Amino acid sequence: MSRNNFFERVMGFVVWGAALITISALVFIVCFILFKGVPHITPSIFEWEYTSENASLTPAMISTVVMTVLSLAIAVPLGVGAAIYLAEYANRNGAAAKIARVTAETLAGIPSIIYGLFGMLFFVTFLGWGFSLLAGAFTLAIMILPLIIRSAEEALKAVPDAYREGAFGLGAGKLRMVLRIALPSAMGGIFAGVALAIGRIVGETAALIYASGTVAQIPETPMESARTLSVHMYALSSEGLHINEGYATAAVLLAIVILINAISEYIAKRAGSV
Repeated sequence: MSRNNFFERVMGFVVWGAALITISALVFIVCFILFKGVPHITPSIFEWEYTSENASLTPAMISTVVMTVLSLAIAVPLGVGAAIYLAEYANRNGAAAKIARVTAETLAGIPSIIYGLFGMLFFVTFLGWGFSLLAGAFTLAIMILPLIIRSAEEALKAVPDAYREGAFGLGAGKLRMVLRIALPSAMGGIFAGVALAIGRIVGETAALIYASGTVAQIPETPMESARTLSVHMYALSSEGLHINEGYATAAVLLAIVILINAISEYIAKRAGSV
């Protein structure tokens, strides 16, 4: 056996071993959560109002949906608009584009608790919004903005230049080409980035504790405090009084994340095939 063949075989074993370890860890985590949580999923945890007796997750589930919608409504237009500018209008190798990319990558690497402290100092205290859904939504929007910008920009870059040249050859302007050719062709990649952003919103805890608070009731307005499912799970486990309900919340949260990913993947495939 030659040295190159031996090296390729060793690297093949390393790759397969890493994949096996990753899959095993994922399966173990999922099975552990389901084993500990499913037996404690009872009708009482789905009651409309939260009490210290039922530890209902329904208010947290509704708050999670509202928080996700608000965060995406803020971040997606800004992120996709910035990506369009970087990919279609700005000089890809220019100073402005480089600064924007470095800034986005830097923001993506900041710990979530730092975003939470910023949200508390700026939105909660300085703007006077208090612990509220709106403060949490703006904090999460800033957090997921780099992810949406990078994914949308890469999706736009992947659109063949022949599409653009064909549109210009038919007399289409820059804006019309972007809206009718580039964006629809990149929609699959954009939806994939949005799906990752949704996963981060649903699973975020540290930032929301400082920005939106931990009130376990259904908010009537965006200016009221609320807790998402992840914050609800953290609160139950930290109190030590409803550990079983915390595991049940984890199982429900896991099912919601899997469902969101499946739906997002289906939408991304349909958008990419259009």
